[in-house]
This record gives sequence, C-alpha cells and structure tokens, in this order.
Amino acid sequence: MKPALILLHGALGAVQHFDSIATVLEDQYTVYRFNLYGHGGTPLPAAPLRIEAFTGQLIDYIRSQNIGPAAVFGYSMGGYIALQAAIQAPDTISRILTLGTKFDWTPDVAAKEARTLNADFLREKAPAFVNQLAEFHGPSAWEPLLPATVGLMEALGQRPLLTPETVTAVDIPVRLMVGDRDHMVSVEETLGIFRSLQNGSMVVLPETKHPIEKVNKAVLIWEIRSFMTL
Repeated sequence: MKPALILLHGALGAVQHFDSIATVLEDQYTVYRFNLYGHGGTPLPAAPLRIEAFTGQLIDYIRSQNIGPAAVFGYSMGGYIALQAAIQAPDTISRILTLGTKFDWTPDVAAKEARTLNADFLREKAPAFVNQLAEFHGPSAWEPLLPATVGLMEALGQRPLLTPETVTAVDIPVRLMVGDRDHMVSVEETLGIFRSLQNGSMVVLPETKHPIEKVNKAVLIWEIRSFMTL
C-alpha cells in the first residue's frame, strides 16, 4: 500500500494549486486533497474563518478517510494548519513538510498583509490573480473570501497559535521550507520556529518567491520525496 500524503493549500488557494505535482507524486503515494472551508467553490461558513476551524477540518478529514497518521505537505497557511493539527491531535499527523508558511504574526503584520486583499486594488494591480481567484472559487465567491481572510489574519495578529514556545510540543519530523526571495515569509522567522522543533529540519530554496506557481516544480517534488523517505 502506498503511503498517504495530504497536499494542503494556503489562504485563497485551492486543490488546483497542486495539479502539476499531484500527478507525479501519485506514482509513489496515495495523494489526498481537499478544499478548506470557503475555498475552491465550497460555501463560506457563517462563522468567521479561523485557523482553529481549518485545523478541525483537517483532523476530521484524516479520521473520516481512515488514513491517520498521515504525512502532510502544507503550502503557506496549509503548513500552519498542519502544525496546529499536530499539536491538537498528534495521532493524526505522522510528518509535516511546509513551504512558505508565515509564523511572524502581529497586528502590524496582519494589517500590512490585509491592505492588499482588497477587490478593487487587486483588479487594478493584479488582474491575473483576480482571474485565478475567480477560476478557483467562482466568479461571485472570490470577493467575499477576501474580507473573511483578512479577519483570519487579524485574529492571528492578535493571538498567533504557533510560536517558538508552542511548537516544542511537536515531536514528529517537520521540515520547513522557505524561498530566499519570499517577500511575505522571512528566512529569520522560519529559522526561529525551526530552532524550537524537537525533530525539525529546514531548507532554503534558491531563487524562489512565495507564490507556489513560481516554485520550481522539479525541486519541490524532489524535496517532498526526500522528506517522505526519511
């Protein structure tokens, strides 16, 4: 039986983000993907979007699929959710590989990130990104997802869940990856979390920015395979 591998997307992402790597990884792993609440055409919950709700969704998914403990590759916010799940329900997660996961959340950081999540701003400055959002989430669903995501960031800014103190509870293998040209996630904040992990490792990807579609797919697949065989 092939090992189970969950590919978990980030904020404003969807399962389609992994199309190009999932088909390759399926040769060696049983690959699982699902859309987080409010993403990929799923209904936006009445309750505010929060990391805690997404964490519960991941835990419930693993248990419903009867695949725990499972390995998780989490991109951006997906990595944050996976690490929180490992703290909350350690029986569900066997190992975690992250890419571009932001750990340094403060009110100022949240406000800075939130300023770009405005529909009119995006239409003017990033029309290609708007087209992607409409494709992933639906022509009428992507706009309401923006303020919901802002609320999630603001909540993290007020009370970050993952800190150098809380991640000490994670004793499974964890590898943190960050791009050397990622303008959202710094090498320094990633290093701070890495140093607090019991069984952690860290990789800095050269010439790599934050958007997953700009990551070298061959390098990413190699890193996932390398980590899965540890």
